[in-house]
Amino acid sequence: MNVSTLRLIWTAIENTHSHILLALSEPELVEHLLGELRGKTALGSEEIGVVSAYLHSRTSLIRDLAETRQA
Repeated sequence: MNVSTLRLIWTAIENTHSHILLALSEPELVEHLLGELRGKTALGSEEIGVVSAYLHSRTSLIRDLAETRQA
């Protein structure tokens, strides 16, 4: 995964309302963020798999950040 994709991922996370990030199940959260990325850049099937795995591994961090933003 390249740096620009990582930036897009974290920008999508920051631009998503906290209540959405907290309300969605893990698969729904990953799919939502993938949808946001697909709207901004073309992702090949291999890159979708890499991004999906990355998001699954960062779900706790994403939710912690969302909780912090709500406080």
